[in-house]
Amino acid sequence: MTEPSRETPPEATEPEPGETDEAAAELAPEAGEEASEASDGAVATADGEAKAAEVSEAQAELAAQRELRARIEQRKAEKAAPVDAGAKLSGTAAELLAAVRAVESGTKSGAAFVEAPTPTSSPEPRRPAPVPAPAPAAAPRPAAQRQTASPETLTAVREVLAHGGAPESLTGQVAATLGEGAAEALRDDPWLLLSVPGVQPEHADGFARALLGAECGPGDPRRAVALVTWLLERAALKGHTALEDSAVRAELAKLSVPDPDEAVREAAAEGAVLLFQEEEPAPEAAGDEDEGGDEGEDDEPSAYEAAEWPDVPALLGLDRYALAEESLADGLARLVKTVSAEVWEGPELVTAAGAHGLVLHTGGEAARSEPVALAEAARERGLRVAVATHSENGVQRLGGAALTVAALLSGAAGPGRDEDGALALDLLVVLDAPQLDVESATTLVESLPDGCRLVLSGDPDVLGSAGAGRVFADVLAAGVCPRIASRVPDPGPIGELVSGIGIGELNQVEAPGKEVVIVPVRDAGEAVHRTVQLVADSIPRAIDVPAEQTQVITVGHGGSAGTRALNAALKQRLNPGPGRFGGFDPGDRVTYVPAPGRTVTGTVVGADADGLRLECAGEPLVVPKERVESALRHGWALTAHQAAGMRWPAAVVVLPGDAAQGLSRAWVYTAFGRGERHLSVVHGVDQALPRAVAEGVSQERTTRLRPLLEALLAAEED
Repeated sequence: MTEPSRETPPEATEPEPGETDEAAAELAPEAGEEASEASDGAVATADGEAKAAEVSEAQAELAAQRELRARIEQRKAEKAAPVDAGAKLSGTAAELLAAVRAVESGTKSGAAFVEAPTPTSSPEPRRPAPVPAPAPAAAPRPAAQRQTASPETLTAVREVLAHGGAPESLTGQVAATLGEGAAEALRDDPWLLLSVPGVQPEHADGFARALLGAECGPGDPRRAVALVTWLLERAALKGHTALEDSAVRAELAKLSVPDPDEAVREAAAEGAVLLFQEEEPAPEAAGDEDEGGDEGEDDEPSAYEAAEWPDVPALLGLDRYALAEESLADGLARLVKTVSAEVWEGPELVTAAGAHGLVLHTGGEAARSEPVALAEAARERGLRVAVATHSENGVQRLGGAALTVAALLSGAAGPGRDEDGALALDLLVVLDAPQLDVESATTLVESLPDGCRLVLSGDPDVLGSAGAGRVFADVLAAGVCPRIASRVPDPGPIGELVSGIGIGELNQVEAPGKEVVIVPVRDAGEAVHRTVQLVADSIPRAIDVPAEQTQVITVGHGGSAGTRALNAALKQRLNPGPGRFGGFDPGDRVTYVPAPGRTVTGTVVGADADGLRLECAGEPLVVPKERVESALRHGWALTAHQAAGMRWPAAVVVLPGDAAQGLSRAWVYTAFGRGERHLSVVHGVDQALPRAVAEGVSQERTTRLRPLLEALLAAEED
């Protein structure tokens, strides 16, 4: 790397006691922290909410997601009838389960789970895609925004919470989450309180003891079901769509569940979770077992016991993500099979797109020019084409020649829908594809018509989506379609530095124009001071990049140099004010989360009786005043997950000493690549930085999409 800054640092300040431990706890699960922030109330409405009479992008996007959920629930209901152990499922869901076994858990009727056969036929024709939300009045709002609970319901919930010693502030969330019968539901099952964001097991246990008295115990089946579900929901916040059942049992034991095995069985029997089994070791034997073999029905082991094969982990998952992955695999297979191969002359990517319905393209920032050129070539052929990005920032970097995935799905921009409700497209190019979570990807793919070509383009080395799943990585690993690797390198010293990080090398680079500057610091206090100095003075003076075009990136929200501390210091220097509009003043930079996994940066321009007025990516936006506190954060500093898919003229990456545990090669690669012209690194982690780059350690996500796609590929080859 370049020589460190030779400026004399100010005197070190001692961190507060316990500060490092707190930061380490928050910094370690970076992906989970991002999603957790959204679930704790930072999920905001979307960009088109500037006028109350118009359909907002967020409302339409949420409506599309609820359309998907409705289809998933319908599919779940179709499979909910009792099934004898070993019987076969049929239809699309069974075909897509492929080498995955959904095993019955045995002890209660009406909720059986059985093995799905290996698919041997083509996927079903495309189901009609979801239509756009028709009118704002009919567009559903997320649970955090619902205010439809009746006064009687709120009163009843408030009484139950008071009886159980829970905070009255949870009343609205409980009513929104559990519905009109929330009070009665809590009396019958106090552990339902765990379904409210932010509630921990110890809180729910205390609430249950207050309501149930002597009847409350650690082995209560209601507690078992709630804890299993809570563990899987928490795992989804860290990107997992499933967990190994052994990991769930281990966590249940830590939560004082006396019989973790029985708890998992109970949760599966109640339909709260699904149990899956990979069939890698002995598919023939598994098939014999399904047919019953020579064993009598009474002697047949329970499906749960049969799932515990040596060296092959059983997976537990929520139906929300399990069925979304199945639908996504189904949709991708449909695109592969329904495209007529054509000969397109041109570069490798153009040729591949002409011959295949699904193509993957990998490369860095400069490589984005290749899929954009493909889109232009397809337009010249007379095809209906759209280029979609993860963020509005990405749209601006392409000069407006694209739209966001959210805008495409909501109908706020793009080609609209055909008579079947599908997007009127012949080719869709998706940039920043690693930022697609499984639910967004499913909604997108199911919206494409038969015969439409899909090109997923992105950098596989960046951090994955903030939501559950690892769609781009799973499709790459499955090998179900051509992969075109770009040979276009990212230019300049920053490009050279980031390219080296991608292969595990933290190299020194020549930066004659101060493109890369390292600023050593001794502690978090100095890190904050130097960051403010860089943004407000040094970078504008030396690089000619104003403060409003410089983005600060750090490892987490908490800690002594997390986003909260940095934003407070930057506001005090760049836009001091009393925060008279819910903690914000005109001129404040903010982050806005239209939906989980999407971050929009903007600026406060004013406020009136309707709410706080922002300008986000050049578009006006009004946030209702009752949503300001939960929907917005100051945005001078972001985490790397929030910044993924976006770039700025200058970036300042802050690495205080307590950030070491949150570093990985993917994190460093993502953070260092956010600056276009200049990168400053406020460096206080010593050897933890080169060690993180060299080791490349990052948390793997447990998902099911890859085996589903591999099974479809195997069926196609057969």
